[in-house]
Amino acid sequence: MANTRRRLVGRVVSNKMEKTVVVAIERRKMHRVYKKIVVSTKKVMAHDESNEIQEGSVVRIVESKPLSKNKRWAVEAVLETPELIETSSAEA
Repeated sequence: MANTRRRLVGRVVSNKMEKTVVVAIERRKMHRVYKKIVVSTKKVMAHDESNEIQEGSVVRIVESKPLSKNKRWAVEAVLETPELIETSSAEA
């Protein structure tokens, strides 16, 4: 039997909760009349068992059973991590 759960890719916008991250899923679609690209964003809560995913990371989430009132997704894989920006003393 194949695994038919939906998988989506999004960017982590918040990791302030314990074992939970908020993932923004961006969808781009062309308007049928004006032919302009319309960007819509949906935020979902996803379960992060390791509690180590940073803000700004790109993750793949997968549908799961309801884990709490608002959590219906789980982080499957971290695809990209944000690079740390170092402030140099030459700028000051």
